[in-house]
Amino acid sequence: MKTITVSLLVLGLGLASAANAQHIPSLKNMADGIHHWNLEHAVRTYARYTPEQYEQIADNLIAYQNPDGGWPKNIDWLAILPTDSVYNALKERYKRSTLDNRNTYSQIDYLAEVFTLTGQPRYRDAAIRGIEYLLRMQKKNGGWRGWDVDAITYNDEVTTGVLELFLRISKGDSHYTWLDKEMKEKIHRSLRKGIDIVLRTQYVQNGVKTVWGQQHDNVTLLPVQARTFELPSLVSTESCSVLRLLMEIPHPDASVIEAVKAGVAWLERSAIQGIRVEKTSIAPDQITNAEYPYDLKVVTDEKAPRIWARFYELDTNRPFMATRSGKKVYRLADVDPERRMGYDWYTYAPESILQAYPDWLKKVEMK
Repeated sequence: MKTITVSLLVLGLGLASAANAQHIPSLKNMADGIHHWNLEHAVRTYARYTPEQYEQIADNLIAYQNPDGGWPKNIDWLAILPTDSVYNALKERYKRSTLDNRNTYSQIDYLAEVFTLTGQPRYRDAAIRGIEYLLRMQKKNGGWRGWDVDAITYNDEVTTGVLELFLRISKGDSHYTWLDKEMKEKIHRSLRKGIDIVLRTQYVQNGVKTVWGQQHDNVTLLPVQARTFELPSLVSTESCSVLRLLMEIPHPDASVIEAVKAGVAWLERSAIQGIRVEKTSIAPDQITNAEYPYDLKVVTDEKAPRIWARFYELDTNRPFMATRSGKKVYRLADVDPERRMGYDWYTYAPESILQAYPDWLKKVEMK
């Protein structure tokens, strides 16, 4: 019997190893940082790891991890380059840890998955240092700051990205079962505090709850400006990330349900019909960045699917854009060429929320 048991155990380990060998951790959440690296490095002649080389990529992440447990943003994490040389070449401001551009929580997720696959303690330890950084950086009000302004930040999924991670851990994500009870309790407390500030920052317009801004003041909780062209406003893209988070909460209470209903109703009211955004060819000498070798223009098309502007005025819900200098404009053609191509002024993101909403509502109303 012992021989059979051992044989089955060995067989089981073999099957597990084979399954691990076939699994490749996703790099999707770190793509934004790599994209921004590419914007600054038009010529890239260095070698890169392939997604299958996840241990080497994870070792890269450890090499770039700051002593505080976070990561600098906008690195090509797959680059086969001397990490010290890359880090030392960064401006001092860009060496600091940040959650901007979907950073830090994405590295934690990748390391946790690689630890699950390999069992190598260095990946677990680096992930724990990252989680401790997130817990330390949570504001007293429950949010997290971004790069450009000290405010509760939803841009680049800063606050929502952390809360998505903490929600998955609290729900029993298989890549984090190794966390001890004390750490899980800290994460759960942080999650509750974060969800509370999300609900409190939902903007109320003439007595009606709407959606969220990109950033919210730490005290008044009202939408505030970040970069010059990111004016106080109601936003569609980031609000979708907030709504997605709230809709993933198991057994939501009445306040969460009310927030989702109000946010979805605003998205329905704010959809724009009859236009689409079209890429157009431009002369080589007009290209402002190799990553965007085209122009964008708004085209009238009655058959086009509904679309949403990124920014809406707080008092009128009128869609708007802004120039790099901070001037509010109402036509994409009036945005500087560099910002016209280099920023997402329109989005289809709300469509996935609106499609998922009926099933979500049916599920919560049955409980």
